[in-house]
Amino acid sequence: MASCSGNSSDSMQLQNSGSEENLRILMDQRKRKRKELNRESAKRSRMRKQKHIDDLMLKKSELMKENKQILKSTNMAIEQLLNVEAENSILRAQMVELSQRLESLNDIISYMNTNTGGFEIVDDIYDNSFINHPWNLIYVNQEPIMASADIFYY
Repeated sequence: MASCSGNSSDSMQLQNSGSEENLRILMDQRKRKRKELNRESAKRSRMRKQKHIDDLMLKKSELMKENKQILKSTNMAIEQLLNVEAENSILRAQMVELSQRLESLNDIISYMNTNTGGFEIVDDIYDNSFINHPWNLIYVNQEPIMASADIFYY
């Protein structure tokens, strides 16, 4: 029996060493499988990261293009604003000038009405004093005096 029990312990050791060997092989397989899964996961992670970077780069180029368009339209709007302001300045200068001319003409009419009681009809067209007097000259086709934008530049 002693020999049986000795054989039995030897077979147990063989079984233990066999099971330890199997356990080690199983553990190695699990490690290899886990390493492979980790590699695949890392690869997917790198691919997601690269896709995210590519998406961000695409978005950046789209935003830069949009920014250029906005800047271009803003510059055009500013240019139009400056043109309108220059034209407005010219029109205001013309308005002031025409207002002064109108006031002068109204003063002349008022002066003539108070001194003569109205306009006087001149019988003698060739009277030199009438022709030579600047207020009596009628300029039918006279163009208004135009202000120019150049007067506003210093």
